[in-house]
Amino acid sequence: MKKRLLKFVPWLVAGGLLVLVLSNVPLTDTWTALRQLQWSQIMLLIALNGLILILLNTRWWIILRGHGQRISFPALFGYRLATFGVSYFTPGPHFGGEPMQVYLVEKEFQTPRVTAVAAMSLDKSLELLVNFTFLLAGVIIITQQQALGDTVRSEVIFIAGLLFLVPVGYLLAMWRHRAPLSWLMEQAIRLPFWRRKPVWQSRLQQGQETVYNSERETALFFRRAPWSLVLALLVSIAAWVLMIFEFWLMVSFLGLSLSSVQLVTALTAARIAILLLLPGSIGALEASQAFAFGAMGLNPAIGISASLLIRGRDIVLGTIGLWWGSKKVTLG
Repeated sequence: MKKRLLKFVPWLVAGGLLVLVLSNVPLTDTWTALRQLQWSQIMLLIALNGLILILLNTRWWIILRGHGQRISFPALFGYRLATFGVSYFTPGPHFGGEPMQVYLVEKEFQTPRVTAVAAMSLDKSLELLVNFTFLLAGVIIITQQQALGDTVRSEVIFIAGLLFLVPVGYLLAMWRHRAPLSWLMEQAIRLPFWRRKPVWQSRLQQGQETVYNSERETALFFRRAPWSLVLALLVSIAAWVLMIFEFWLMVSFLGLSLSSVQLVTALTAARIAILLLLPGSIGALEASQAFAFGAMGLNPAIGISASLLIRGRDIVLGTIGLWWGSKKVTLG
């Protein structure tokens, strides 16, 4: 019973946050902002988001090609949506769908598991590197410009810096032919706890071997296809530039023109909200935008409207991804 209740805790917290935010922001203002959207503007936002998805999928495609895997781009696009669907509807939208990402390329194209894990790990590392770089830069800008008053302190910069160092350290370690994640797993296996769980210990050891071989293959990838790595990183940066432009365009369609500092502030608040372990960041995303817009002296209803547009887009994409992924798993 306790385990079942714990599963509902993230949803209860998310629902509570959402109700709290919506009860403190006039829904009439939110609806008024959404009503002024024109179909041409909506279609432009859809096209722009489609281009962002293509770029994100291109990064994974480039990495797999660098590993010698010639996989259909449209097929990978479907796998990317399936991965996003699993991640979005589980606590913490950044993670959760990685096993699906590995499973589908392994099953559909007979990609060796070690290679699939290596490609997924590098794809995720580059994603986190660009995300946390923007987050760190955003927090620094907010602090220097005092865009949110005194609410952002040096401790937040320290935390953002630690998050930034995680993917940087991981990539540098593999560049120097180290295997940091498998080393950590090896240390965990030695804990006395696992001796009481021999079956779990055996599975962890098998996983550690797969991760170790994948990290070694990634190290070889750095030597064998360095330009693929550079190209994948540039594609990630291009996707982020388009994400920033997409958010600015979305808010401008809602009737508000943001300055560069205001744009960075709102997006940074959204990225922090996405880090919380809530399914789809429900409630947290809306709260972050209401707070950020209100703290900047702007109408929080615009922030809520923007978050609802993001929410609607992601739910549609996540649902399509789950449907596509379930078909692939069922057929398998």
